[in-house]
Amino acid sequence: LQWIMGTEQLYYGSIFIGIAAVCDMFDGMAARMLNVHSAIGKDLDSLADLVSFGVAPSMIMFKILWDASMQQANALDTSMLSMAPAFLIACFGALRLAMFNNTTGEQKYYFVGMPTPAVGLFVGALPLILWKGRMRLPLFIHEHYKWSLYLFIALLCWLMVSKVKFFKMVPRNMKLANSWPQLTLVVLTAASFPFLGLASCIFAFLLYVVLSLVYKYPEDTAATN
Repeated sequence: LQWIMGTEQLYYGSIFIGIAAVCDMFDGMAARMLNVHSAIGKDLDSLADLVSFGVAPSMIMFKILWDASMQQANALDTSMLSMAPAFLIACFGALRLAMFNNTTGEQKYYFVGMPTPAVGLFVGALPLILWKGRMRLPLFIHEHYKWSLYLFIALLCWLMVSKVKFFKMVPRNMKLANSWPQLTLVVLTAASFPFLGLASCIFAFLLYVVLSLVYKYPEDTAATN
């Protein structure tokens, strides 16, 4: 991959998305400890999530699509509209957050649809993986790089508004029956880092999807008993 103008901005974007994820993890915890909550706070939390894990990742994907376009033979004829699909991440992120706000009570032990922080973190890690990590793309993907990105955007958007259940990183309790997917994700991701480096983010993302699909959620288990 070539070094493109604005790559340093992508690195900063990745770092700040990571910081936003840490803050997002602790803000709810702080609110519960201080016993402070309000309807405005709930809306502001969703707005912050939309910017951090929707708009910012869309800008990163826009730059990656631009880089993919510049690698093509007809780079000078590239239309800016060809980068517009990047902002579908922000649009579907907004829809995902609106759906969550209206079904919060039904999602005690899991998320219905992939949570926006997971999507934001994964997209935010791509600049570090592709450029800092100097990841080599397979020949087929390299030749069809731009179309692979379009397919990737479509998959992320579908996951956010799908009916697929994704487990929360904070388990219901520490019993192995309820915490094994979280433990498996953390342990295997940590174990993969010495071998995959920054690309372990891709491994963690795929593992999160697979574990979420095979895990039996408490409400589902109660319904079948």
